[in-house]
Order: sequence, then C-alpha cells, then structure tokens
Amino acid sequence: MDRRHFLQRACSIAVAPVLAALGCRGHQVGHIVSDEQADMVGSHSAGAATFNPLVDEAVAKLLARQSPHLQPATFAGSVGPKRICFVGVENFSAEEIGDFKAQLYEQIDSMLLQSPVFEPISQRFIDAGLYQTRLRPDALFIPENMRMFTAALEQQGQPVDYLLYAKLTSGTTQNNHSYQRDYLLSLELIDVHTGHYDKESAKIRKGYHPTHLGKWQNYNPFKKP
Repeated sequence: MDRRHFLQRACSIAVAPVLAALGCRGHQVGHIVSDEQADMVGSHSAGAATFNPLVDEAVAKLLARQSPHLQPATFAGSVGPKRICFVGVENFSAEEIGDFKAQLYEQIDSMLLQSPVFEPISQRFIDAGLYQTRLRPDALFIPENMRMFTAALEQQGQPVDYLLYAKLTSGTTQNNHSYQRDYLLSLELIDVHTGHYDKESAKIRKGYHPTHLGKWQNYNPFKKP
C-alpha cells in the first residue's frame, strides 16, 4: 500500500465516528401523549404541567365564588348567566410564554362557556370592539373608555355585564445555581355597571436545578434541612 492510499484510509477511519456522532445528535422523534399520561415537566421554564393545573384551579374557584349570584345587571328582573367579556391574558412573569398565551385564553374561555355561571362573548366580537374604539385592553379601566367599549359591543348585539382579565406573574428564589419559581395565575373580574371588583388566583411552585455529568441531581427545593 503506497503512502497516498494509506493516508486516505486513515482519514476515512478517523472521520467516520465523527460523522456518526453528528448524525445521532441530529436525530429526533415524536410520540403522542395520551390523556392518561402525565404532562411533560419543562426543564427550563413553565409548561403544560404548570399551566394546566393553574387554569383548572383558578377558574374553578371563580365559578364557585360567582355561582350564588346569577342575577345579571344587563337584564333587570331576569335570572341567568352573566354576560362576560374575557379581554385577554397578560404575562408579567419572568418567562416568555410563547404560544401558551393563546392556549391559556382558549382553555379559560372554554371552561367559562361550559359553565352555567357565565355566558362569554366571542373573542372575535371583542377584537372588533377594541379595533373600533382603538383602545388597548389595559385602557378599559378608564370609565370613559369602558363606556365606549361596552357601547361598541352593544352595537354588535353583544351586551356585557363583566370584564375578565387573566394575569400571569412569577417570583424567583435563588439558591446558588438552583432556583424556585412561584407561578401565580390571577383572574380579575370587574362589573362594568358598578365597578365592583373580584379576584381569584392559583399558585404552583416549581424547582429548577442544573445537571452534572449528564445526571440529574437528587435535589428537592422543598425539603427541610
């Protein structure tokens, strides 16, 4: 074997493991998670395992608190579900929640729609009312703006009794390289006729910690020393 052939063969033998490793590193698969399986827990930020219980608990508390009062202000003398305008989800947490923002809105809106307590107004009417009045959701707390917005909805045949805001916040506690993050989902309900304010919330604590040599640390942020 001459020198040129020897060098070519040596290079191919040396490069083959590298190419194989790169091929394995780029490989990804997916699978369907059934309803019986637990949600995945995000390693760096909140995810389904955090948001789903927050929505379930906060909405359940709000419905339980409001169910004894089924007298809507719009139709005096009648009893029935309250016409509610779910304005949107505000994210004040330390994380970007991406596509979860729209999903949180849909989850909350669906739960309200299935309950006998509230009768939600379609988001399409809400968006049209905001566009017509050129108002931001956070500007509706000004009385004049609230009157303009509710009047725009009434013109669309959508009278409203309450405004609802969902607000996501977080608080972070650092412990060296590990940290705990407390997620709080608050539902703020405002009576557009009286200005009466009500609120319910749910909280979940989650611990994050680094890995060493590819293995998870045996770490529990809630364990007492």
